[in-house]
Amino acid sequence: MPARCDVLLANATVLTMDEQFTSHPDSGVAVAGDAIVAVGPDALACDAGERIDCRGAVVMPGLVNAHTHVPMALLRGLADDLRLDVWLMGYMMPVEREFVTPEFVRLGTSLGCAEMIRSGVTCFADMYYFEEAVAEATAAAGLRALCGQTVLRFPAPDATSYEDALARARDFITRWRNHPLIVPAPAPHAPYTCTPEILRDCAELAAEFDVPLHTHLAETLLEVEESRRVNGMPVVPFVKKQGLFGAKVLAAHCVHVDEGEIRALKNSGAGVAHNPTSNLKLGAGVAPVARMLALGVDVGIGTDGPASNNDLDMFEETRLAALLAKGIGGDPTAVPARQALAMATRLGARALHLDHLTGSLEAGKRADLLVLDVSAIHNLPAFHRDPNGIYAQIVYASKATDVVHVMCNGRWLMKDRALLTVDEAGLREAAAGQARRIDAFLGSREVSVLQKLVAVGGAIEQESFEVQVKARVPTADQVRTILDGDHVTVIRRSRYHQFDTYWSFEDLEQGRLRYREDEFLDADGNVTGARARLTLTGRTHEERFGHVILFRSRYLAPAAHSARFYREYFRPAAERFVDKERQRWLVAYRGVEFYVHLDRLISPPVDGYFLEVKSRTWSRRDARDKATVIAELLALFGASADDTITDGYADLAPATGGTRPAAG
Repeated sequence: MPARCDVLLANATVLTMDEQFTSHPDSGVAVAGDAIVAVGPDALACDAGERIDCRGAVVMPGLVNAHTHVPMALLRGLADDLRLDVWLMGYMMPVEREFVTPEFVRLGTSLGCAEMIRSGVTCFADMYYFEEAVAEATAAAGLRALCGQTVLRFPAPDATSYEDALARARDFITRWRNHPLIVPAPAPHAPYTCTPEILRDCAELAAEFDVPLHTHLAETLLEVEESRRVNGMPVVPFVKKQGLFGAKVLAAHCVHVDEGEIRALKNSGAGVAHNPTSNLKLGAGVAPVARMLALGVDVGIGTDGPASNNDLDMFEETRLAALLAKGIGGDPTAVPARQALAMATRLGARALHLDHLTGSLEAGKRADLLVLDVSAIHNLPAFHRDPNGIYAQIVYASKATDVVHVMCNGRWLMKDRALLTVDEAGLREAAAGQARRIDAFLGSREVSVLQKLVAVGGAIEQESFEVQVKARVPTADQVRTILDGDHVTVIRRSRYHQFDTYWSFEDLEQGRLRYREDEFLDADGNVTGARARLTLTGRTHEERFGHVILFRSRYLAPAAHSARFYREYFRPAAERFVDKERQRWLVAYRGVEFYVHLDRLISPPVDGYFLEVKSRTWSRRDARDKATVIAELLALFGASADDTITDGYADLAPATGGTRPAAG
């Protein structure tokens, strides 16, 4: 009596994608419950409850998207053609702080799942916030997923601290670890957003529950250079030292790794997720995939998030992975089509540490599969003399729109190109509503430099009012003589080398933004430390008291990024640069504290010195009184009122163009 099965896919070319790349022409796959019970000629002997005539189509494992941030489907197209740091810190994170909630995550996940089902994906690895909401929406859509709960060293939309994030990850893993579709995991975001303690704790958590650990490693050259500078070693040795590889690691990107690091990944059993489109689009580079594969690393293919790709199409991604390896290495035999398709199926499942469940069509594995029509006009003709021809046909010619049916865990998710587990019309409407709200938020922010500064820099430290005067002095001797004498009391002194970049904008009412890098110098002129700050000043002076000026609207914020980052983020109309040496004294004179600066301009080159005297104030009366004392100090230091300058040093420097995008 023939064996029973629930579903028989017959009259198909079956690509098992097993270790031997076994294929079966004119054959079938039998499914009972959630599992595959027979593959090849044996399947055709089964007595099936439902028989699907595949009409010569290809039946193959469902594709494995080895790395994504699927809720970011709601942020697709939000900000493009930017560097990774500007894109992430300037746009993604501010929007996520404002909008990401469990409801946002469920909607974005459902939208992404619909797209992935249509393109034949049955399993994916995710990393995001409120990962339980990702798991709920994914399970409802019927897909399989490794769901990584993000852990960071700074507050995130779902956790106010690292401890909260780790506790959330533990709770998520505890409650979901036996789910038939969802494998929960901790996801320490990256070494540069975590601390050694976070990496160790996440590895211990993953090992405790025997679940994978999902992270980003060596994505950009800047990340690697910073790791060398701060940790004294590249990224992979650093995380190995923290015990990260005590867990079953899935490492996304690994673009900038050398031979030794690749061998370390192999020896630790880590899987790698190659994300070619995202890495190209964000200018991160191209991972040495051919070498990784040659050394035996389990390399899967991922789309990365739909905000940085901008799609979840694994057919497109697999084709690009094969082509890039050839183009970068100058070797057309690198990563042949069969190997690329293995990366998108079996090797991807191994990278996720889920190959015991999915990734190939073998009896006993879960019924995760797709049916692919290879008879479309863009796929013709077909040649059969080369057994590898079918793999090349799929990788180089097939498209996501050729997917006809999709099954995951024995359940139909799509039949005859109709989605069965998600409401496409409802998703379209809800996604459009979210886009309108995000557009309004960014639109209101973009009109003000100050609002953009708040968005990217966190809380503004302070607004202050200052009375100050600047004057030329022919030599420094008179100033130093007074400061060394009994006329004033020196409270403290310091010395700097300052590099100031000033940005102005087409709308002059936005004021001027200064990016300052301070190098702290000792008495011998050696650098002992550094810091960077942003200062936004108003366009006009508040009031004048003779030659002393009252400045208003001085906002300060920390500068955690480079000048290049802020230049590309704020897009100024013009830029000016000032390089100077500054000696600074905090002094008391007539019971009032003043800052005295003695500046020598290096660029633009100006003969002599400039003396600046200033003091914080809070009222016009106080400002007027201090202005009188400043005028006395100016005379005491030997500066003439006729030699004062109204504008700042920036106006002595030539202006260069900003970074406004070209028209057209």
